[in-house]
Amino acid sequence: MIQQKPSLPVAIYLRVSTDTQTTDNQRIALEAAAAARGWHVVKVYEDQGISGAKGRDKRPGLDALLKDAAKGDFRLIAAWSVDRLGRSLQDLIGFLNELQALGVDLFLHQQGLDTTTPSGRAFYGMLSVFAEFERAMIQLRIKAGLERAKGQGKRLGRRPIPPITLRKVEGYLDAGRSVREAARLADVSVGIAHRVKQGRQVAA
Repeated sequence: MIQQKPSLPVAIYLRVSTDTQTTDNQRIALEAAAAARGWHVVKVYEDQGISGAKGRDKRPGLDALLKDAAKGDFRLIAAWSVDRLGRSLQDLIGFLNELQALGVDLFLHQQGLDTTTPSGRAFYGMLSVFAEFERAMIQLRIKAGLERAKGQGKRLGRRPIPPITLRKVEGYLDAGRSVREAARLADVSVGIAHRVKQGRQVAA
C-alpha cells in the first residue's frame, strides 16, 4: 500500500490598509493556491484597516501569526503580496530571517515567491544581497550628509545647554528635586534636565 504524503500545514495572512477595503479577494486567491499545491490551511490571520507601516505591536494579526509560528502550528505562511507584510525590502528580509530561524517557509502570491522550492530559496538569497546593498547605501548617504554639513560650518549633534540653564537645573537637583520638578521649575524640558543629571553622574 502506498503511503500518502501528509499535506503541508499552512497559515494565511491577510491585510488591508483601510476599513473600506476587503480581504476577500486575497483569501480566495490564497486558498485556491493552497488547494492547487495540496497544502492544508490550518488558520487565517487578518489585520483589517491597518497600515503596513505599522510595527508588529500595532498589528494583532501579524503578532498572533508569528507567535503561533514559534509554537510550530504550521510550516508555511502564505500572503497575497510583499506589501501585505511591510513597506520595505528591509521589512521583508527581517520577516524572512525570523521565519527561517523558526523553520517556516513563505509563499507570496503576487511575487511568485515560494521558499519551499530551490528557486524560491535562491531568490531569498538574492533579496538578502539587495538588502545589504540598501543598508550600505543609506549609511553612505548619511555619511555624505554629515560631511556636507561640516563643510558648511553647521554644528552637528545636540546643542550645548546654556550655562545659566545648567546652573538653575543643577541647583534644583542639589535641593533634592526630581528631574521632572527641576525641569518645571527651571522652565526647560524634562529631556534637558535629564541630560544635566546624566552629565553630573558621568563627571562624578
